[in-house]
Amino acid sequence: MTSFNQILSHSTLLSNLSKLGYETPTTIQEQSIPVVKEGRDLFGIAQTGTGKTASFCLPIIEELLSKDNFKLIPTVLILTPTRELCLQTHEAIVKFTEGTEIKSCAIYGGVKQIYQAEAINNGVNFIVATPGRLLDLMRKGLIRLKMIEVLILDEADRMLDMGFIDDLNLIIKELPENRQTLFYSATVPDAIRRFSKSILKNPVFIEVARQSTVASNISQMVYFCNQNHKYQLLKKIIKEEASGSILVFTRTKDGADAVVEYLIQNRISARAIHGDKKQAERERSISYFADGSINILVATDLVARGIDVDTIEYVINFDIPLDPEVYVHRIGRTGRAGRSGNAITFCEVEEKHRLDDIEVLTRQEITKKNFEGKKEVLKLKSLGPKVTKAPTPGVSQEKNPWYDHSKRAKLDEAGKRIHSHPGLRNAKKKKKR
Repeated sequence: MTSFNQILSHSTLLSNLSKLGYETPTTIQEQSIPVVKEGRDLFGIAQTGTGKTASFCLPIIEELLSKDNFKLIPTVLILTPTRELCLQTHEAIVKFTEGTEIKSCAIYGGVKQIYQAEAINNGVNFIVATPGRLLDLMRKGLIRLKMIEVLILDEADRMLDMGFIDDLNLIIKELPENRQTLFYSATVPDAIRRFSKSILKNPVFIEVARQSTVASNISQMVYFCNQNHKYQLLKKIIKEEASGSILVFTRTKDGADAVVEYLIQNRISARAIHGDKKQAERERSISYFADGSINILVATDLVARGIDVDTIEYVINFDIPLDPEVYVHRIGRTGRAGRSGNAITFCEVEEKHRLDDIEVLTRQEITKKNFEGKKEVLKLKSLGPKVTKAPTPGVSQEKNPWYDHSKRAKLDEAGKRIHSHPGLRNAKKKKKR
């Protein structure tokens, strides 16, 4: 069995790995580290949780530590799709480089740009960034990338799915052509193949087997139910069955907000984390969840990467995932550290094919039940139309109609009631006087 001593040599780095509990390299680490040390481009196909971050960070850190003319200049750029992954990668680098002069900074939205610009000016070796915020700082002249020697794109498929392709191309145009590029993706659709060919030079291809196994200590259950009955089912499970920390997954941000709103209406405390929440709020929610201050956290897949809690007892898929591998990754957040775990999935009848895909991938037949809910009128603001702000009286009144609750009304040509802004009515009265 390969050890880190066989593929790395710097004593401080090896000591830090030992302190962090890194004993033997994962498959992606064992295969990637020698390639990165040779300075070759790399195309890695691997899922989250396979050890990708260490596979590209460790050899680069060792190279920096071995330089006689070490300087605090940005020579390594790591691009990630989300703020959570950006922070995780930055924090990993900080741990790997403890006791050395190497510095890293995280560049992401949701915080003031001035602090991030100051961190760059004070000197760093690693820039870990989300494409949108990095491009903002570049356009303002606060970051220059002419000294970058290594570019890493982590979870490139997600960055393309999130619409970052134009941002990525603009950023890459500003980088030196003579550089090493490391490209990691969990899937390889045609768009990813085309994009990788445009930026990689004679790359080494490394593929790690798809994540398809579910731990035997995780109990799985599927409920077939109507979309509108999912809320009732969730409430029933929380009140009658589930206990401890519960992580609920939804497919969309609005869906996460709606679930939390429904639970709060039913006197069940919960918080939501997704891309529309401010970074500080998301970190606070995860902290409350980790220390037990709240038991229920509702999340979307993209931001769930920031949740590293070993005590989750239930994972509930409020929406069945579109990708069967995402299902494996989701439920793998319970049953950790030798504990038993529970995974419950809500599935609409027309989505049964997605359940079939999951069972094919995991080679397991999941226990199934039917849930018949009662008729319930959902009064959720998160699912309703956005409220339009009342316009200033007399300004663009025709373009921005505001319907008040006044009993006074006029009829239009079609016989429909017309409500005018109360301020506008009062203004007309004064004018008549």
